[in-house]
Amino acid sequence: MAHMGVDPAFWSGRRVLVTGHTGFKGSWLTLWLHDMGAHVAGLAGGVPTSPSLYAEARVGEGIDEIEADVRDHAAVQRALAQHRPEVVFHLAAQSLVRRSFRAPRDTYEVNVMGTVNVLEAARRSDSVRAVVNVTSDKCYDNREQGRPFVEGDPMGGHDPYSSSKGCAELVADAYTRSFFADGRGPAVGSARAGNVIGGGDWGEDRLIPDIVRAALSGAPIVIRNPNAVRPWQHVLNPLSGYVQLAQALVDRPQAAGGWNFGPAPDDVKPVSWITDRISALWPGDLSWEIDPAPQPHEAQFLALDSRKAREQLGWTPVCGLDEALESIVAWYTARSAGRDMRAVTLDQIEALGGRLSTLPRR
Repeated sequence: MAHMGVDPAFWSGRRVLVTGHTGFKGSWLTLWLHDMGAHVAGLAGGVPTSPSLYAEARVGEGIDEIEADVRDHAAVQRALAQHRPEVVFHLAAQSLVRRSFRAPRDTYEVNVMGTVNVLEAARRSDSVRAVVNVTSDKCYDNREQGRPFVEGDPMGGHDPYSSSKGCAELVADAYTRSFFADGRGPAVGSARAGNVIGGGDWGEDRLIPDIVRAALSGAPIVIRNPNAVRPWQHVLNPLSGYVQLAQALVDRPQAAGGWNFGPAPDDVKPVSWITDRISALWPGDLSWEIDPAPQPHEAQFLALDSRKAREQLGWTPVCGLDEALESIVAWYTARSAGRDMRAVTLDQIEALGGRLSTLPRR
């Protein structure tokens, strides 16, 4: 059995590289790792949204920052050679399904070749012991089979985004079998989670940011697919899984491979349920309507079976969906009140993330 929970002592003083640290999940992860005492370097080609959690929570404070595009292999290799991380969290991605229809080439370049570049740099590094390759629950070939996906299900994807994440999984598997087997090189684990929600998300074509933008402007919330069922979960739930997976990979390279990090079955809900619940929690009246325009294909049902992570990592999603939604409303309400959003975000990490740790927070 690997570590039971997130171990702050494991991370104190450890050298870590986070690609995509300016994104939503990357910002939460970087703040948490830094708060546990890790020596963090972040690599990103820019800030993907404005506003952004990265800017509002001052994520760059206290870390080393490398401005580089993950598609630039030489820059990625230099970053690993200069920072000498022991653990790499690869989060840099084109993460939006609808954008992938508009920019399929960019999506494949970032999500596939970006992954190749990170793994190739790790292969040439003499410091990296573990790589957590963050893909998506959409990496699976979704044929609407009506059951949660397990790690051995086929990779695939109807749209360029999903397909690119399936490709990234195949790349990680090929590198593991070709170069990292039998203790050679770093151990690579692929983490699969989706529909991650939390304060500070300003992404386009994402449900929570769309709701918040409408609420702040006083406009009705426009919903594209109210009956679509998704595995919603607070961002700290899967991030704790990524952190626990990294701990396991360092101590036990046999943990390499794919891992699902999904919510409890009761938290797999339709879009309309999420919208109604946030509307009830929001301080003010909100209403929503269905977008009548034609929409690109999206799977109607998506859920993950996380039994492997529970049994082999001791991981569990401790933040339930209702608590997650309450924390999201609290985050944006604090922002509207002019609060220090780095402090607010760290307070939520302490309140929610603290339950995921085996030792007290520093």
